[in-house]
Amino acid sequence: MHSLWSETSNLPSFAPLTKNIKTDVLIIGGGITGILCAYYLKQAGVPYILAEANTICSGITKNTTAKITSQHGLLYAKLLKNSPEKAKLYLDANEAALEEYRRLCKNSSCNFQEKPSFVYSLTDERKIENEMHALRTLGFPAEYTHHLPLPFQIAGAVGFPKQAQFHPLKFIAGIATDLNIYEHTKVQELIGTTAVTNHGRISADKIIIATHFPILNKHGSYFLKLYQHRSYVLALENAGPVPGMYVDEDEKGLSFRMYHNYLLLGGGSHRTGKQGGNWDELKAFATRHYPNAKQAYRFATQDCMSLDSIPYIGQYSANAPNLYVATGFNKWGMTSSMVAALLLRDLILERNNPSRDLFSPSRSILHPQLFLNSVESAWNLISPAKKRCPHLGCALKWNAAEHSWDCPCHGSRFEENGQLIDNPATDDLSL
Repeated sequence: MHSLWSETSNLPSFAPLTKNIKTDVLIIGGGITGILCAYYLKQAGVPYILAEANTICSGITKNTTAKITSQHGLLYAKLLKNSPEKAKLYLDANEAALEEYRRLCKNSSCNFQEKPSFVYSLTDERKIENEMHALRTLGFPAEYTHHLPLPFQIAGAVGFPKQAQFHPLKFIAGIATDLNIYEHTKVQELIGTTAVTNHGRISADKIIIATHFPILNKHGSYFLKLYQHRSYVLALENAGPVPGMYVDEDEKGLSFRMYHNYLLLGGGSHRTGKQGGNWDELKAFATRHYPNAKQAYRFATQDCMSLDSIPYIGQYSANAPNLYVATGFNKWGMTSSMVAALLLRDLILERNNPSRDLFSPSRSILHPQLFLNSVESAWNLISPAKKRCPHLGCALKWNAAEHSWDCPCHGSRFEENGQLIDNPATDDLSL
């Protein structure tokens, strides 16, 4: 199974580490977040190394739907209710990230296009009205509509003008070529700020862990603060164009965007390790509404979900002053990865950044999702199972759609033969 992006791009390759080495900043993880961190540290003149266990963008990044937007579901009504200041900081941080992409992509062949973005509701117009009220309060020029160019009726939708979409791997190919990256260099252990890899040691003053789900368990309690959610995409030919980017406010709903002549139809979502609609749901929808469409590609991804719908970006924990993290992007990884790179650059350079406290991983964890995560973990820790996750021992579940063993606690995934697919586990499954 290969994504549209990986089949239509060529990424640069990098040699593995072959000796012990020292640097100011070590970045662990070569997805888009890690690469953006490396890019901005290089621009700032900070010595750095990026270590990637496999090849760059071979994990989550290659399976994104690649929407660059500050519209993250119907989030602003929720944020405004809790704190108008935080709502404005969140909006400003993501709009700044969008503007930075716009600047970087100006001379790039990454198919960057400005598009309007819409979040719709099938049944609840009140949710849309509340979001519109929040955006008006924040002074953002959102659009309200009852009609979208989609093959079904909606209760209402809120639109953001001048958002964007692009080809993520072509973008990465344009900025990564001259970066200081070591591929096939797996960090096996951290001793303070020294990383023990399969090819040598990397000694650093500071470390950024950009591994999607944080791999270090003894700090930060990320095994309680995060869970993972899978979603699926079909790239369809002959499905007819849609002029913007569209997503259901329900996490189990559908999303739509175009790439050239392909309609990217997303959905079938479920918590990792649970049952869901997967590609079957998307195929059934396409058969009903796009009977002349032909499947060209299919791929799937998963996202780290935070307790309060805000990413964790900053100091890894209060007890780890030289460790940093970026995670919990809640299905909005393209914009959030840029927010993370800019914020982490400022933290390392000891610059002031107004969104530091907003994204702090040490903020309160007292949210209803914490209880749900705890119950899920406790149940799967005591459930009998022949196969258990090497991360923290949860019972693995068979994913029939993707032929993988998935962990419902924290989202680790393994091939049928036990080979690791997705973290936080760092080792293969022993069969």
